[in-house]
Amino acid sequence: MSTSANMSASQTKASKSSIPPSSRFTFWLVLCAIVLLATNMRAPIVALGSIAPVVQEALGISETELGWLGAVPMLTFALGALISPAISKRFGLENTLIAMIALLTIGMVIRSVIPTWIGFLSGTVLLTLAIGFANTLAAPVIKQRTPNHIPLVTGCFSLTLTVAAGIVAGVVLPLSEQFGWQWALGGWALLGFFALVLWVFLRVRLGSSTRVVAPLATGSSDISVWRSAFAWQIAVFMGLQSLLFYTVASFLPSIWLSKGLSAVSAGQMGSVFQFMAPVAILSLTWLVNRGRPIQALAVFAAALNVFGVLGIMYLSTDLAWLWSGLMGMGCSAIFTLSMMLFSMRTYTANQSSELSGMAQAVGYLLAFFGPLGTGWIHDATGSWDLALFMLLILMIINVVMAWLVSRPIMVDGKHV
Repeated sequence: MSTSANMSASQTKASKSSIPPSSRFTFWLVLCAIVLLATNMRAPIVALGSIAPVVQEALGISETELGWLGAVPMLTFALGALISPAISKRFGLENTLIAMIALLTIGMVIRSVIPTWIGFLSGTVLLTLAIGFANTLAAPVIKQRTPNHIPLVTGCFSLTLTVAAGIVAGVVLPLSEQFGWQWALGGWALLGFFALVLWVFLRVRLGSSTRVVAPLATGSSDISVWRSAFAWQIAVFMGLQSLLFYTVASFLPSIWLSKGLSAVSAGQMGSVFQFMAPVAILSLTWLVNRGRPIQALAVFAAALNVFGVLGIMYLSTDLAWLWSGLMGMGCSAIFTLSMMLFSMRTYTANQSSELSGMAQAVGYLLAFFGPLGTGWIHDATGSWDLALFMLLILMIINVVMAWLVSRPIMVDGKHV
């Protein structure tokens, strides 16, 4: 009797311990983890851009070396996106992200405590490679852990990226003047530590995603994304958006100066471009949650970029804030929608990871040539007109891509 009672008690205890966390608890835990992850994914990059002259003087580096610090992120983003699906499939989504958050934190520390060109470059390579992994793996984690809240959690992720970048851009220069550039850059590693703790807790509490039984898919989950027409369409769709975003982020004030705006006004247009992102992300997330047609939203977002470039080229500079704002909204909406589609148009979390990795690898490679090509055309012609015309053609092409990627089809071409 005693043995039987002990066995019964043991079975009861085991049964209770095997009960998965409630769906509400899982949702809030994953949401908090995703938001804290996003907070760390733009701060290290934006922070450098805001105090680049200070860092350049402190390290004694040339313009070329400083340019490499600006070019490295897009290359390592692409590399991280390319290799992260295979690694996460082998070790699990959460395990891989935990390792990358640790690497990101270490990278932030290295470039602050080793004040040399090699030290700073090494830290930048490590942290941006980690961010490349995180860029790719956020979508499959959202799909795996919160499949019923994909638009909401993705919208929060994208919004946090933007808001965190804006906050860091505004405070890092005062912080460097108060505490020095090393603390102004390295202090953000504290956020990385907090994210690491939360993701370890999530992994312990929810288990590894490699052990989560995925629901049976009604379509093909083993199709190669590199052979999928949809995958190439969304890669081009996201890539052209990234090309415009990084080009505008690099040259918009200079372009407006050439159009006759004052230096102060031209600089403000860059801020307008950035600050319209939350408006676009919140609006898109709300509309998708309300069941509005994704195809109409995608085409509208792409059209905003067309109208923005057209406005800069041919329309009144009195409405410079409007043309800059339209591009800011278009770029942010397309990025957020692409992240949603990585989850909504795939059958499993692994497939979502593969699609996200492929699309972002191609996208960031395209983006890498945007600022370089625009700068080269300007140097060769002495004008922004040809570069803007090329951007206009690409944005018109992206309207077509928006219509294609937002059709109700899955990654294998089957109807949703």
